[in-house]
Amino acid sequence: MRTLIVEDELELRRAIAQALLEEGFAVDLAADGKSGLIKAQAWDYDAIVLDLMLPIKSGWEFLQELRKTKSTPVLILSARSEVPDRVRGLNAGADDYLVKPFSVNEMVARVRSLIRRAAGVASSILQFNDIVVNLANRTVYKANELVALTAREYALVELLALHRGKLISRTMIYEHIFGEDDDSLSNLVDVHVSHIRKKLGADFIETRRGQGYLIHD
Repeated sequence: MRTLIVEDELELRRAIAQALLEEGFAVDLAADGKSGLIKAQAWDYDAIVLDLMLPIKSGWEFLQELRKTKSTPVLILSARSEVPDRVRGLNAGADDYLVKPFSVNEMVARVRSLIRRAAGVASSILQFNDIVVNLANRTVYKANELVALTAREYALVELLALHRGKLISRTMIYEHIFGEDDDSLSNLVDVHVSHIRKKLGADFIETRRGQGYLIHD
């Protein structure tokens, strides 16, 4: 899953990015509201982590502009802890609000929850015949046996599983599992799909030639 972090404090931005990277997310960064909004409008992120007190364009302005065109889930991180601030943030279009200082584990869990809700998935456990995908701890089991997947292989399985029954284009796959600084070779998706099929079964992922991929319900 691909996230955008819009935070002007360098050390905090790096810490949030590292936490999400360690959890298998692709991460893009912005240090001010204006550049963050440009990225948020240009890409279909799975989630955005947003500070409110930003230079050039505030988090409030960011949300107001973003919601004119995008429904991307937004988690506000802010030192403003008063109830009116939280209410204002949620009413402005944020999906969740976390007060600084915060637990990194809680922040990651909230981001994952927002992504599941946006995909219409209530549970963190998804089952496809004898294959079970656990979105909370990022594991995949086949016939009750843990399957070792690389971080990128798991990210692809997670994306297809969250959108089960829906055709996912190659472009969407690249946009959701590769960050802006990642090398993305043209055949990389095919390589990952091939490896996943060897581990989970040839019929787990269907290829629609020239269209994309899907996992059946």
